[in-house]
Amino acid sequence: MDTTLQDPLVGQVLDGRYRVDARIAVGGMATVYRAVDTRLDRVLALKVMHPDLATDVTFVERFIREAKSVARLAHPNVVGVFDQGAQGAYVYLAMEYVEGCTLRDVLRERGALQPRAALDILEPVLAALGAAHRAGFVHRDMKPENVLIGDDGRVKVADFGLVRAVGSVTNTSGTVLGTVSYLAPEQIEYGTADTRADVYACGVVLYEMLTGAKPHAGDTPAQVLFQHLNADVPAPSALFPGLAVELDELVASATARNPDVRPHDAVALLAQAREARAALGDEQLDAVPPRARTGEPADGGSDGDASDEDRTDVIVRAPADAEPGVHHTARLILPPPERPEPEPVRPAGRGLPMSRRGLFALLLAVITVIGVGAGVWYINSGQFTRVPPLIGKSEQQAREALDKAGLDLKTVRHDFSETVARGTVINSDPGTNERIRGNGSVTITVSRGPEIVKVPEVSGRPLAEAERELRKVGLAPGVVTREFDESVAQGSVIRTDPAAGSGRSPDTAVSIVVSKGAPIDMPDVTGDSVEDATAELEEAGLKVKVADERIHSEQEAGAVARQSAAEGARLARGDTVTLTVSKGPRMVDVPDVVGDKVDDATAELEEAGFVVKVEKNFPFLGDEVESQSVEGGGQAPEGSTITIKTKGL
Repeated sequence: MDTTLQDPLVGQVLDGRYRVDARIAVGGMATVYRAVDTRLDRVLALKVMHPDLATDVTFVERFIREAKSVARLAHPNVVGVFDQGAQGAYVYLAMEYVEGCTLRDVLRERGALQPRAALDILEPVLAALGAAHRAGFVHRDMKPENVLIGDDGRVKVADFGLVRAVGSVTNTSGTVLGTVSYLAPEQIEYGTADTRADVYACGVVLYEMLTGAKPHAGDTPAQVLFQHLNADVPAPSALFPGLAVELDELVASATARNPDVRPHDAVALLAQAREARAALGDEQLDAVPPRARTGEPADGGSDGDASDEDRTDVIVRAPADAEPGVHHTARLILPPPERPEPEPVRPAGRGLPMSRRGLFALLLAVITVIGVGAGVWYINSGQFTRVPPLIGKSEQQAREALDKAGLDLKTVRHDFSETVARGTVINSDPGTNERIRGNGSVTITVSRGPEIVKVPEVSGRPLAEAERELRKVGLAPGVVTREFDESVAQGSVIRTDPAAGSGRSPDTAVSIVVSKGAPIDMPDVTGDSVEDATAELEEAGLKVKVADERIHSEQEAGAVARQSAAEGARLARGDTVTLTVSKGPRMVDVPDVVGDKVDDATAELEEAGFVVKVEKNFPFLGDEVESQSVEGGGQAPEGSTITIKTKGL
């Protein structure tokens, strides 16, 4: 049964403008409807806050903040917000309607995605979040339900309902808003969320796309939250044998429990994702996951209602000073001592054996000495561990050394160094061999390389290799543009901006100009047969596509009627030219203009689709049509020439 029929909003018109036609989905804070803007006559999505939340000023302000925030994000991968308003208990947003499905629907139907498809979805998602991050906003609730995939293949990020400014990310209310499976550890533990929390959620989504499963599972939300705090996200290759190591590393980087280790925002993660894709071959990108399925889609419930596991919730956060019971000092109640047995009567004439009381006293003294000695040792040495040598190691090697010593890595700082290579540890706090409590934490400082980095010479190198070289020295690959160059191979770098040898600060973006190779001048193949035109274009280094639809033209049937690139256009090797085949000329009825004035006849023939040629008889003074080359009532090809002659005097 269609449950939308029971929804009181379906069939109503909000604010005298938005007619609610059907319910699309129900979330933790709002319901989404398909509606029609009766004023502009367009279909849109209407997001209506649950009435029980509309009385909460905080939630209403969040709703309004979403409208204002998303309105500032003019990005093709962000679902646009058109309007915001309220009618009675209904507070709503009028939003762009995306005809299609959510990523959650895709995962329910397909189980897991091939790496190429996963990256095709991840990259536009990161582009949308990158725009939000650079505009100063954090989404805070990234999950497959909020990734929309249109029927035309476009990917859009929706539901900025939890968006907040980067500068106001601390939560002191004791609650966390979000979806349990995608919350970053710092959101759970401290109630804070900056751009790196979105990065963490995207890493979980990527893991789920590659494996068809969430990285952390449990019977209760508390179990899932505990795993976020205490267990790393496993490598996707554990469920997807043979998966490229670059994708394992991409997931590990995005889902690092320490936010300082993650990419600092979605733009940085997007750069890593593109680098990973560039390093993979077609076979790796098109590998089929073991959990992929091609059967019928699973029943996701009517109206796309979110499951309890995937719904945005208000999660009560434990106070900052709360610790598990095992870490508290407890009062232990010991059993009562046994009653001493009576001393045996010593027979006369025998030695004096040690009494049970004396033996117990001696044993107690020995235990006391051992205990005091152990206590002194523990106080002075036993509860401490010495920090292993970390200087000169990579960040990963330092992590492994600390883990082996039973210590935690508290913070990773970065600083410039003229002598230590980028990515290498230059300092630790506490220092090497200093004592630290066995469960203590260590802070390391990792080199960013020199404070001024020289742009490397990458001219003539393939684009992917040039981008890796820039990252290696601490610079960021910037905008890539392409232009023709007869001396540099297609796909290789012509130059950079700033130029090679220029000094720049680390992480500065470097624009790259890539060669399109020597230009190919587009020939005119209209009128040629498809076979001849294809051979000529392929010989020139172009690819050819023949359009499915044929059109009427002045060219004979079967010949090329139209080419997608005009004659003389400059194309790159490998570009595709689309050819449209002629159905032959369209036959048009010729009007009878004999006896008409020349101007009237010309206008009538041109309106019918012909080219008109006028011939006048001597002495060229007549203005009345005496004859026409094709008789009136007959037919001639559209666009052909009709000759009319005038009468003489």
